[in-house]
Amino acid sequence: MKSRNLLIAIPGLLLALTALASGKHAGGHDDEAIGKPGVASKVTRTVNVDMKDDMRFHSSNFDVKQGETVRFVAKNSGQVKHEMVLGTETDLKKHYEVMKKNPEMEHADDNMVTVAPGKTGEIIWQFTKAGKVDFACLQPGHYDAGMKGLIKVAANKTRNIQDDSTHAH
Repeated sequence: MKSRNLLIAIPGLLLALTALASGKHAGGHDDEAIGKPGVASKVTRTVNVDMKDDMRFHSSNFDVKQGETVRFVAKNSGQVKHEMVLGTETDLKKHYEVMKKNPEMEHADDNMVTVAPGKTGEIIWQFTKAGKVDFACLQPGHYDAGMKGLIKVAANKTRNIQDDSTHAH
């Protein structure tokens, strides 16, 4: 009986180690496309996001400037666990598929925060590239129900003028 349990446990262990070694979950996200972890002393403003059980972020569209460091304070006003995860739409969808298979997975990445009911968490993030950054709750069922948002990152005009002048020479 013990050898049978061992035979069952070994493939599971190998699969878990393979997942960890691939780096796809911890640190394997495309952070460069969305910015980088911010430094608290460089925060230029705080944005409050309320997560509720209607499967919506209350405040789900934000405008920021390229180079800006923002503190997102995510409050869970609901009765179930919610999270706020910054990413590209592609990364969020991939991560969501993993979460549906492993709903109790814990996170430790800088671009996300998981918040228990009645609690508050935060993400400090620097937006280094102009464009858009998506965010979503990846708890099973929440993303499909529409719990997502968008951050529009406006180009730093000063930087673009300098870039254009260097290309003109």
